[in-house]
Amino acid sequence: MKRVLITGARVLSADALSAPFTDLLLDGDRIAALLPPGTAVEDAALHDAAGRLVIPGLVNGHTHGHGGLSKGMGDKWDLALLLTHAAWIGGHRGLEDKRLATTLTAVEMLRKGCTAGYDLAFEFPGPSVEGLEAMAGAYEAVGLRAVLAPMVADLTFFQATPGLIQALPAEYQARAAAMSMARADDILSTIHAAAKSWRGGMVRLGCAPTIPLHCSDDFLEGCRELSAEHGLPMQTHVAEARYQAGGGELRYGSTLLAHMDRLGLVNERFSVAHGVWLTDADLALLAGRGAGLSHNPGSNMRLASGIAPARAAIRAGVTVGLGTDGSGSSDNQNMFEAMRLAAFASRLWEDAGEDEWLGTAETVRLATEGSAKLLGLDAGVIAPGKLADLVFLDLHHVNWAPFNDAANQLVFTEDGSAVREVMVGGAWKLRDGRVLGVDEAALARQAQEAADRLAGLNAGMREWSMAVAPHVACHCRALGRRFTGAKRLLEAR
Repeated sequence: MKRVLITGARVLSADALSAPFTDLLLDGDRIAALLPPGTAVEDAALHDAAGRLVIPGLVNGHTHGHGGLSKGMGDKWDLALLLTHAAWIGGHRGLEDKRLATTLTAVEMLRKGCTAGYDLAFEFPGPSVEGLEAMAGAYEAVGLRAVLAPMVADLTFFQATPGLIQALPAEYQARAAAMSMARADDILSTIHAAAKSWRGGMVRLGCAPTIPLHCSDDFLEGCRELSAEHGLPMQTHVAEARYQAGGGELRYGSTLLAHMDRLGLVNERFSVAHGVWLTDADLALLAGRGAGLSHNPGSNMRLASGIAPARAAIRAGVTVGLGTDGSGSSDNQNMFEAMRLAAFASRLWEDAGEDEWLGTAETVRLATEGSAKLLGLDAGVIAPGKLADLVFLDLHHVNWAPFNDAANQLVFTEDGSAVREVMVGGAWKLRDGRVLGVDEAALARQAQEAADRLAGLNAGMREWSMAVAPHVACHCRALGRRFTGAKRLLEAR
């Protein structure tokens, strides 16, 4: 790839505290130099970026590509209710449905200034090599980087939640008990086969035992061995909801994270998604093991999970990034919104002073450099030697009129609508507001056709889920009240 000199733009500084006029020299897929404006460079193609603010590509620390077909499918659902309805939300997905959903997710991320994402990809009843390849191909077509981590379990939600099947009315118990995932050995063998044949490139394979309670100990240990053998990054939903923390104490006699650590899963390749109900001891454990946390404030509030201890995690030394979660649980892939909500959520506690709040520059760094570390990417900051994953915002857009402060406006004002161009590895993926790798009109038509077809196929499961949902909610809320090791919800007075 040839060298490119980007001129005329404001460029966000590494600390995100300023955005001076700076020329950027790119060499292949990397940033070669930051230069004073007007510096002459030989043998470089020129790109005039006057009127633009250039920022590092936002990195989505936690999402689910399969959620691309599931946005807007629920309202007053907490996490337990979302999992109750998961069978009809994601049921009857064929190979092309999986590719389509992931393409929708990737296009939305790109349009909203994201250059990479940590995708916990789900297939029922278990992963397939063909499915993983199709989803990886979706990211490659759009042009994004990704960690694609098959989200796997050997127990269903009903089997995994202590006492849940027994708490259902008798007429629902048999069907709930009969639900099953793929065999543990088959799941692990599939991921092993995929890892052996993985082609590399923009998409890296990972492993995601979905929720500790949903995995037998033998299965968790199998995931640990896969991660070690193939060097796979691992992410899992830990203590997202209070009922899970209560279920962990009931089943393991400890926190969920402490149990995973006893099994040897918590290490430098490991990150927690959500972590709302992590205790101080859990945070110290994560930091000591070199593990990370994806803070997903949108879905945490959307699903009534609570406010994650982001400041406490940072103070403990945990690598913290930001994520949107999947569009089935937060309904969009907007990392600008994730930044805004993270900053706002940190200010809600009455006893939290300004030192506890997330500042705007800090929040931008969480959404770029922090999340990039979770994915193992040499990106997230505009500096020599870093990957040339860059986003260009239109400073003539109303969000930036007038330009006052880059970090403040990125977090408090920008909503993704000023994104005009995106580069990944020095190559254009969004140009003049147009996605280059995908026909978006055709994508929208295919999405609607798939949604209409799947709604018919899943109608029976939807009816059953609606019937059991009140009983699930009652049981899981009672289970949650057992856990008193952390305070993560605002209390009415």
